[in-house]
Amino acid sequence: MSADQSQPTRPDAREFLDIFLNDIPMIDTLAPVEFEKGAFPTSVSLPLMTNSEREQVGTCYKQQGQEEAIRLGHQLVQGEIKQQRVQAWVNFAQQHPQGYLYCWRGGLRSQICQQGMHEDGTDYPRITGGYKAMRSWILAEFERQCAELPMIILAGTTGCNKTGLLNQLPNSVDLEGLANHLGSSFGRRPSGQPSQLNFENALAVAMLKAEHSNSVQSGQHLVLEDESMLIGRCALPHLFRNAMERSPVVVLDTSLEERVEHTFHNYILTKLAEWQQQMTDEDEEPAFDAFANDLTESLKRVKKRLGGVRYAEVANEMENALSAHRHGNPDGHRGWITVLLRDYYDPMYEYQLSKKMERVIFQGNRTEVKEFLSRTEHGAQPSPADISPSQPG
Repeated sequence: MSADQSQPTRPDAREFLDIFLNDIPMIDTLAPVEFEKGAFPTSVSLPLMTNSEREQVGTCYKQQGQEEAIRLGHQLVQGEIKQQRVQAWVNFAQQHPQGYLYCWRGGLRSQICQQGMHEDGTDYPRITGGYKAMRSWILAEFERQCAELPMIILAGTTGCNKTGLLNQLPNSVDLEGLANHLGSSFGRRPSGQPSQLNFENALAVAMLKAEHSNSVQSGQHLVLEDESMLIGRCALPHLFRNAMERSPVVVLDTSLEERVEHTFHNYILTKLAEWQQQMTDEDEEPAFDAFANDLTESLKRVKKRLGGVRYAEVANEMENALSAHRHGNPDGHRGWITVLLRDYYDPMYEYQLSKKMERVIFQGNRTEVKEFLSRTEHGAQPSPADISPSQPG
């Protein structure tokens, strides 16, 4: 299985914009351990070698050089094993004729995969420069966007459903969605978070799509939710965070009652359903146990800020609510949610907002904010009527 220079029907890819804008599927031929560290949203892992095979070949390369490493690779991937992997690549190519394959640098591994497919009767192009070239290109675009792309930050108290509003706007990027996290100390989701590299790659692709959307191209600002540096364990890149901190702020006003209801549905009913979906055991008890443990551990993370007495009160109310919920009545959760929003999250939000007041350009209810964000153009300054009388400053 040598890598020859036969040309596929379509040329190998040297330009990446269309690939990312159009969600072109790609075969990632790297070992699973490499794929798990970082890939792109439309990449599918169909490796040339397993983790063990890659390790053996790498050791051979260090000790005996490239020629012996290639020979060992052929010994490890031959016969039925080789045919199974080639067939997987061919099946992918038939399902995604517009796609590509890649390895780390567009070198030997992707050439070998390409040649194996060619010998089986299928020509399929690869990414010139591989994963490294694509990541370098999209990060350069991302850095340019951080410096040039006008943004607006959507702020608001915890539970006011900023994410729901964002997702109604074509000129937005959902950072919490990309991080698969709800953003607060209680925001962990059962399905887990992407690796840091996967988060960065997905963010860069989302930013690229947003920049080329009709709404942003026609002059609207890109809208992002106000986030801290960490969304769960996913860290916002420093350049991106700095750009957010320079951007104007729009504040969404929502009543405490509405926020309690949204939090109840999002963090209680929906979260339990996610745990039940994640744990496919027919018995619902393990899923509820995991859900209850998630809530109690999340509360412990804010114990210091709550203070010992208030923490004990909220923990007791949560325990009672979970007991009633286990027997079919979830309504008791609204009590501790109200206390936590009012006494913990609201003071913290008010302090954080006070440091951004000079950047606030508009404040209003959901309808007003949505209309404002939909019409804001690059460089536009709000008229006095844009800032509600209740807005500080």
